[in-house]
Amino acid sequence: PPHTTTAASDVVELRVEPSCSASSSCREREREREVMLLLFETAAGHALFEVKKAAQLSKMEPAELVAAMSDKERIAAHVKMKAFAAFKDTSEAVVAATESVESKLGKPLRKFLTKHVVNKGGSSFELGVADTKLGNAIKEKLGVRVVHSKVVEEAFRGVRQLVAESGGEVLSGVERSDYRAMELGLSHSLSRYKLKFSPDKVDTMVVQAVGLLDDLDKEVNTYAMRCREWYGWHFPELAKLVGDNATYAKLVVAVKFRSNFKSRAETVVACVGGDEALAKSVVETAEVSMGTEVDEEDMAHISSLAEQVVELAEYRATLAEYLRSRMQAIAPNLTALVGELVGGRMVQHAGSIINLAKQPASTVQILGA
Repeated sequence: PPHTTTAASDVVELRVEPSCSASSSCREREREREVMLLLFETAAGHALFEVKKAAQLSKMEPAELVAAMSDKERIAAHVKMKAFAAFKDTSEAVVAATESVESKLGKPLRKFLTKHVVNKGGSSFELGVADTKLGNAIKEKLGVRVVHSKVVEEAFRGVRQLVAESGGEVLSGVERSDYRAMELGLSHSLSRYKLKFSPDKVDTMVVQAVGLLDDLDKEVNTYAMRCREWYGWHFPELAKLVGDNATYAKLVVAVKFRSNFKSRAETVVACVGGDEALAKSVVETAEVSMGTEVDEEDMAHISSLAEQVVELAEYRATLAEYLRSRMQAIAPNLTALVGELVGGRMVQHAGSIINLAKQPASTVQILGA
């Protein structure tokens, strides 16, 4: 072949590993290369498990790998606990669990990894993690080689099974009964912590209020339509004169029979909000109404239904005022722009104020509020 000249910049330095046929140091490096550590978080504390011959496990077929991590004896042959740091109390366990959920590298976990991984030659081991975000944080802040693969997932499944079947006894100094109590206590404490410090808790009140307003509107309309239809047999002209459902129901409750409208003219004026012209028209129409007569028992049931409409309408007004005050407190700018009802519906559609704030303008436009 023709002679070619290679530039200095094109020369790549190659590192050649020495032959390990008879060298004990090479065999030691090969052994370390096959060792993987698993960061496993339990209700009792942080634990490190050693996965032996990880390179051999990585060469297995998926079905064979699953089988290797399904049998208790084979799991124990491949996985062994290397270090364990117990939590001091439930409060520390809740903090650690919260940091784990949020993929944060907390101070206790950093101290644990520094002691058992970094200070013992962390560059020669691989640390398997279940959370890739937490793994990135560990890699950036501690300089540890982090891995997340199929082997790691199956190894975690095996460790989880081993810890569950042993009741925590595989962990140093943890009794079976104590571990169950720790799991139960941590789950309750973590649930209470999330409910107490949930950033969406205030949003939930707005979402529930908007949903209840919609339900009340449906119920009030249904009851009012039934009341109009039922009372319309006795005074059909009233439905055309009074359009507001709450006002109509108040007239039915206060006056009842159409023959009473003339003698209770002041009550009629109060029910229609002081509109004397409307009250006069109602009284005059009642005298010449073409409706049928009803007895006391029928009127009692009609009046009872009208009372339900009045009560629901009054509660609906109270709930609307509550929604107005809550929206003014948590989203004053949104309330000023679109009002408390539309703003509350937008929060309801988005799920929370935080989610709504993250939405682009195009998505806000089609929220359907």
